[in-house]
Amino acid sequence: MNMYQLQQFHIQPMMQQFHIQPMMKMDNTMRKRERSKAMEKERLQVMDLSGMSLEFLPKPSLDLATICKLDLSNNNLQEIPESLTARLLNVEVLDVRSNQLNSLPNSIGCLSKLKVLNVSGNFIESLPKTIENCRALEELNANFNKLSKLPDTIGFELINLKKLSVNSNKLVFLPSSTSHLTALKVLDARLNCLRALPEDLENLINLETLNVSQNFQYLETIPYSIGLLWSLVELDVSYNNIKTLPESIGCLKNLQKLSVEGNPLTCPPMEVVEQGLHVVMEYMHHKINSSDQNKTKKRWWMGKIVKCGTFNKQFRNGKRPEHVGYNMLKHQNINGLASPGFMGMLSPLRLFSPHRSPRHFFS
Repeated sequence: MNMYQLQQFHIQPMMQQFHIQPMMKMDNTMRKRERSKAMEKERLQVMDLSGMSLEFLPKPSLDLATICKLDLSNNNLQEIPESLTARLLNVEVLDVRSNQLNSLPNSIGCLSKLKVLNVSGNFIESLPKTIENCRALEELNANFNKLSKLPDTIGFELINLKKLSVNSNKLVFLPSSTSHLTALKVLDARLNCLRALPEDLENLINLETLNVSQNFQYLETIPYSIGLLWSLVELDVSYNNIKTLPESIGCLKNLQKLSVEGNPLTCPPMEVVEQGLHVVMEYMHHKINSSDQNKTKKRWWMGKIVKCGTFNKQFRNGKRPEHVGYNMLKHQNINGLASPGFMGMLSPLRLFSPHRSPRHFFS
């Protein structure tokens, strides 16, 4: 073995060792971090205090920062203490449905990790503006309350919100910022008093389900921008006072379910509606392409739709898209549906289990 070979023999193992040791240190660091995260998850707890007929929450005897899910549903709580909410630093799910709450604490804005908030079945008239600080929120359920409005800038702040359920309230309008909830997949605003929807709906690029049914005599029109909701799969506008559907609906290439019953519709006409969703889509597609539809007030929306090339490609080669679940139009008398007896049936049931003592949480 010559001198050169001898040098190579000693140098190469040293170089390999030099590279391996840092990699081993990195692996050990990553393992420690993973173990630390696992231990933290094990330390976090789920607290279920539902159905205990609690009227108030005594002073907690446990570190609230260890809770990742807190269920206080189906009780008789009239308020949630500010001090309690402020210390739920790691909570991801908070369920206070079916209580007697008139409001939510302002400290709810401290819940930076909150992903699911369920406040349905209470008597809440407005949501605190601080809820906009819950930027990790993905699902907000405020059904069956007394909401007359939502925070004006809610759409600018809750950028991760995927599901917004506010049915069975007293909402007259949705804030214009709602159209900026770009992550939103489900919007349920049925059984309210909506007069109109935000005009610039095209920003809801991920919206799959839109339900604004049963606003009865209040909702008379649907914005033309609805034709730009490319991801929309289900649209329910039943039991309103809509006479004309916007032609832009013909551009909803992914639409599979359209519910329009209970409206005094004149366009599209009954004979078209009775033939099913694919015929309605073709009818609207034809109207939006017809020369007499180029009205000034629609040109801006037309330009957007043409730019996206939606309706020019939708029925290429004469093929019709497959649509299922179409509910045939039938203008029915809604007096029975709007009667106090029927509306009373829509109230959430407040079922309470027998009295139990809260375990491991409150002293």
